[in-house]
Amino acid sequence: MTWKILTSLAAGVLCGLVLQVQNGELLGLVSDLALAALLFTVGFSLGEDRDLWKKVKGLPRISLAVPFLVALGSILGAVFAGLLCSIEPGEAALVGAGFGWYSLSAVLIAQSYDLTLGTSALLTNIFREILAILLIPTVAERLGKAAAVAPGGATAMDVTLPIVAANTDAQTAILAFYSGTVLSILVPIVIPFLVQLLQNSAG
Repeated sequence: MTWKILTSLAAGVLCGLVLQVQNGELLGLVSDLALAALLFTVGFSLGEDRDLWKKVKGLPRISLAVPFLVALGSILGAVFAGLLCSIEPGEAALVGAGFGWYSLSAVLIAQSYDLTLGTSALLTNIFREILAILLIPTVAERLGKAAAVAPGGATAMDVTLPIVAANTDAQTAILAFYSGTVLSILVPIVIPFLVQLLQNSAG
């Protein structure tokens, strides 16, 4: 799966260099259609599973904590990385609180706190999504199916969901969708909260 992903990415880069398509709206439409097709196939495979409801009921109670553990790990990991890069812990936590949702987190941070940090959040969360797409197959194989939900963060409900589904099972795909949904809800809650803490501490 990893090689398929890398090959597709390389093919996209090559086509971009050769074709030089300048129409951003067209590229956005193609991306949306491709994502819709991927999500359709995931939904189709879940719908085919006659034991789907049993698998949903079979999810352990601890599964409810997965998105919150992913959120905590994202923030703590960002703080640790920030220390290595000489970034203030509070600001590093703010970047990590994007949970992979680069568009919303970048706008929230840029508008309510700092434009430069918003740009950092945009790039950081884009790189997170790319790394998640590349690493999920390896994580699923070596660390377990549930662990494969974590790298994508909020994107586990859409962009990285097909990758998780292809490398795990229907039960884990459901967990990934749940985790990504909760993390997406948390982004516009946690970022303003952290911004308020940073502004209060600065004042």
